[in-house]
Amino acid sequence: MKTIKGPGLFLAQFAGDAAPFNSWDSITKWAADCGYKGVQVPSWDGRLFDLKKAAESKTYCDEVAGKARDNGVEITELSTHLQGQLVAAHPAYDEAFDGFAVPQVRGNPGARQQWAVEQVKLALTASKNLGLDAMASFSGALAWPFVYPWPQRPAGLVETAFDELARRWKPILDHAEDCGVDVCYEIHPGEDLHDGITYEMFLERTGNHARACMLYDPSHYVLQCLDYLENIDIYKDRIRMFHVKDAEFNPTGRQGVYGGYQSWVNRAGRFRSLGDGQVDFGAVFSKMAANDFAGWAVVEWECCLKHPEDGAREGSEFVKAHIIRVTEKAFDDFADSGTDEAANRRMLGISVRDLTVCPSP
Repeated sequence: MKTIKGPGLFLAQFAGDAAPFNSWDSITKWAADCGYKGVQVPSWDGRLFDLKKAAESKTYCDEVAGKARDNGVEITELSTHLQGQLVAAHPAYDEAFDGFAVPQVRGNPGARQQWAVEQVKLALTASKNLGLDAMASFSGALAWPFVYPWPQRPAGLVETAFDELARRWKPILDHAEDCGVDVCYEIHPGEDLHDGITYEMFLERTGNHARACMLYDPSHYVLQCLDYLENIDIYKDRIRMFHVKDAEFNPTGRQGVYGGYQSWVNRAGRFRSLGDGQVDFGAVFSKMAANDFAGWAVVEWECCLKHPEDGAREGSEFVKAHIIRVTEKAFDDFADSGTDEAANRRMLGISVRDLTVCPSP
């Protein structure tokens, strides 16, 4: 077994125009001061990271990683959540998602999609240059507007959507293979890959691509009333990334999973700072350790109530308290009697003359 690395912090929710959140040097110092050992980098945020330069220059990557180490943290992974979203965007969301892209391609869905694909590929190359073996992303969504089967969906609609989703991602996954980097899709509402079944539908259409992996985040499963512990066991061979995020689901006689169009504060399902929600992280970390997860425990802070800087500082201590330093020996080794095969046979009452050769069929 391996001990999970951490704590790490996803910087997307903290990057901003004011110090210390507006530069790579200052935000990594701040993260280390909060108790983090690693940072997950939003590849789209030019205040922190030059994605194109990172894909073109190993020297630049060495400088970025070196600065982080000097400040007390290392880079855990790159994230392409926003660009991945644009690999497949239903026209209903064109205007809402346009802001994820550079101004030159806004208002032009075709150009925007090509830009997004190139961005994800650049991030895979940059990950390789940084010596990383996994990258976070969203899958995007073509079928999401039809997630509820009313009006009745035409036959083949969902199948066509997933065929197209896989067609768009297959060349990216092949580039990921060339780079030696896993694409870890965050299984998330709003994406076509929003639960285990949809992930399997996609995986089958990619030919069970070795690089089509999962980012495990239990908060999104709590809000779907999905068994987030069994999910770890089912997909343990595909889970290559871990977001530590809490949530709570408190349905009432007035609202449930869909939330009644209410704000995050007033929804039945809400994201909370670590320890303030309902996720059983003791069980989560135990399963991750037992299943030999060797990656990082990365805090993705999102809370509708608590101040982000308080959530960040509390989150690092929370993760430290939950990481299980795995044992290298059995707890009852003190009682080991040093038995061998002969002793085992004697203990079972098996002698040599009891051995028979089964006749050939």
